[in-house]
Amino acid sequence: MSILVGYVPSPVGEAAAEAAIAEAKLRGEELLIVNSSRKGALVEKMVASPADLKRLAEASTAAGVRATVLQPSHTDDLAEEILDLARAHDVSLIVIGLRQRSQVGKFIMGSSAQRILLQADRPVLAVKPAQAG
Repeated sequence: MSILVGYVPSPVGEAAAEAAIAEAKLRGEELLIVNSSRKGALVEKMVASPADLKRLAEASTAAGVRATVLQPSHTDDLAEEILDLARAHDVSLIVIGLRQRSQVGKFIMGSSAQRILLQADRPVLAVKPAQAG
C-alpha cells in the first residue's frame, strides 16, 4: 500500500509533505507525491518546480521512504482528481494541507480540502503549517 500527499509549493504543502513522509516511514509504505496542474492554465502558482519535487523525493529517501511523483493535470475539479488517484492506487491514507479561509471564500469558491475530507472512502490526514513566531 501507499500514502498519497497532495503537494503545492507553499507552507501548507510543506506541512502536508512532512506529515506524509513521517506517516509513510511509520507505516513502512511508499509515498505518492501528487502535484496537479490545471489543464490549459498558462501560469499556475500551485505547480511545483522540478527543484521542489527533487527536494521532496530526497527528503523521502533520507527518511527511508520510497517516493513517486505524479503530475497529472486536472480540469476544474482538483478534489476529484485526488480522490480518483487515491482509488486507482489503492492508497491507505490521503494527506492534505489546510489553509484558513473565510466562510464566504469557501462558499463562493468551494473547498477542495473540504470535499476530499467529506467524500474520501479512506482515511484522510489534514494538517496545518506551524504558526510562525
